[in-house]
Amino acid sequence: MSLAFDDQTRTLLQSFGFDLALFDKLRDQHASAQGSPSGILQGHITPPTADDISSLPSVGSSRYIELEERGRAAIAAGEIASVVLAGGMATRFGGVVKAAVPVHDGMSFLDLKLADARRAARATRGRIPVFVMTSFATHAVLDRLLKDVDDDWVEARVFPQFVSVRLDPSGDVFRGADGRPSPYAMGHGDLPFALRASGLLGEFRARGGRALCMSNVDNLTASIDPALIGWHLEGEQRITVEVTDKNPGDKGGAPARVDGVLQIVEGFRFPPSFDQDGIPVFNTNTLTFDADALDTPCELDFFAVRKRVEEREVIQFERLVGQLTAFIESAYLRVPREGPGGRFHPVKDPDELESRLPDILVALKARGVL
Repeated sequence: MSLAFDDQTRTLLQSFGFDLALFDKLRDQHASAQGSPSGILQGHITPPTADDISSLPSVGSSRYIELEERGRAAIAAGEIASVVLAGGMATRFGGVVKAAVPVHDGMSFLDLKLADARRAARATRGRIPVFVMTSFATHAVLDRLLKDVDDDWVEARVFPQFVSVRLDPSGDVFRGADGRPSPYAMGHGDLPFALRASGLLGEFRARGGRALCMSNVDNLTASIDPALIGWHLEGEQRITVEVTDKNPGDKGGAPARVDGVLQIVEGFRFPPSFDQDGIPVFNTNTLTFDADALDTPCELDFFAVRKRVEEREVIQFERLVGQLTAFIESAYLRVPREGPGGRFHPVKDPDELESRLPDILVALKARGVL
């Protein structure tokens, strides 16, 4: 079908990889599936076994030091990159670019991610490329902020994820108060596709890059850890997924076996009869990828997500990076969420930043980021 867009919308969509054929396909699929459960997995689903979840050796042990040295050698050799997911607008911070929100002493979320990369690179006299995935909503700001970030320790590059337009519940294009179609970014599952399209993944691999450490920009304690990198490399892992113990009220994906294949299963994909509380850990969305594995073509699903925009219900189609584990063998590493070694302190709103900042600062100071 043909969609009529105003010039401003057409320019934006063309700039960020809008795929009209995909849009039509997803809209038609959604229309034909109305009333059917969306995305619930079929097959035999079982919790992970104790052997499915690993842990790093005790900090300071001889084994831990071995892994740490292996990770440091890889950083020194230029084999490790950092990938930061920074496509989100901080609506709960007043609608600004979240990565640029000040966190501590004038430093933003993105500043602190860069400081972590510099710390890891400086410790090994290596250099770490930092690939920042933006969206149509954040690209211009982050491209400007990172334009001159290229020094002895880090090389910062931005690459945008893809864009589409929202639907209203009837399946028509949703238009905002300004009368124009309402754009949205299509989820962090865009990562492998957008990174390949940018050329950055190919360049990284061509110069000997082996692994990419991915984290959300708002999870500041998901820092670059040489011991974790060493564990990933020594085990020749394709994907390492960091999981952590659940607290009451935690929601999100978790490792499970689907027809025997260990993978991340998002919460909404478990059948209603499955007891998700029987899985004691959940996915932190901090993953380390083998560079070759991330370059492996996989057809990820798009899921219909219902949200509210301008006090109205909208539908958008998103794909999730964790679904790569359904196609690529993955390993699961249990990490702490509290204390100086904690690795899971996501910040979604100002109140959460205020409450979590003391713990975040303790961890960042312990690691030498601050």
